Amino acid sequence: EVQLQASGGGLVQAGGSLRLSCVVSGWSFDDYDYGIGWFRQAPGKEREALLCISSRDGKKYYEDSVEGRFTISSDNAKNTVYLDINSLKPEDTAVYHCAADSWYLNKDVDEFDYWGQGTQVTVSS
Repeated sequence: EVQLQASGGGLVQAGGSLRLSCVVSGWSFDDYDYGIGWFRQAPGKEREALLCISSRDGKKYYEDSVEGRFTISSDNAKNTVYLDINSLKPEDTAVYHCAADSWYLNKDVDEFDYWGQGTQVTVSS
């Protein structure tokens, strides 16, 4: 069973940085190629897909679609994907979810089959 657990959120002042972590269980990154990505949802707003990374080869997707303040990376030894956010803004306030899917090249991150409960990021001005 695929499970994802996001953590690392919190209350941060504008201009600060955060590293969100997503620990994935159910398969080893080196054994199967899944896309693992991040999306966020702010109150009253639609889900917003952010970045995606291939579990097997670390290829990154959608970097041109998001601001350079967002960086995705992975550690295959830990079956973990990270999202680093720099220069945080109040509009970054949202619940951040990590998600996974084997058909990741055919879906947006917020449509992936597997995702966890998310971690709250709140940015104060």
